[in-house]
Amino acid sequence: MAPTGTAGAPVRRLTVLYDAECSLCTHVRDWLLRQPLLVPMELVPAASEEARRRFPGLDHGACLEEVTAVGDAGQVYRGAAAWVVVLWALRDHRRLAHRLSTPAGARLARGAALAAAQWRRAGQWGGGSYRRADGWVYDPRLGWSYSPPGCGDGACTTR
Repeated sequence: MAPTGTAGAPVRRLTVLYDAECSLCTHVRDWLLRQPLLVPMELVPAASEEARRRFPGLDHGACLEEVTAVGDAGQVYRGAAAWVVVLWALRDHRRLAHRLSTPAGARLARGAALAAAQWRRAGQWGGGSYRRADGWVYDPRLGWSYSPPGCGDGACTTR
């Protein structure tokens, strides 16, 4: 989807709305946080109070279904276009973003976004459906680990 209602406005800041309950989404968020930026970027959980306060006109349910990026002038990018603009904001990936913005590249970006969406719906990222609410914890250095509720201090007992 192309940006809405702000044709030609430069992007000087970017806010990325992601599903905080999706293990693939949080993995990508953690990766983005480690990347050198050319454009300042904030990552905000989709449909959160913060997202609703900042962007009251957005369909926040749709933001949970596909990644959404919002530029500082109100530009809204969804799906493959959001991935391309996010890559464009990263120092080490701007050239890739330019390649993905061509007609041939756009087909590849759409295919990658659709594959990620299908993978996500199937709950197959990382070998299973990892959710924080179920006791799974993600550490960018170590990956996913499971900590049963009430076992945060490592003093669990079995019955």
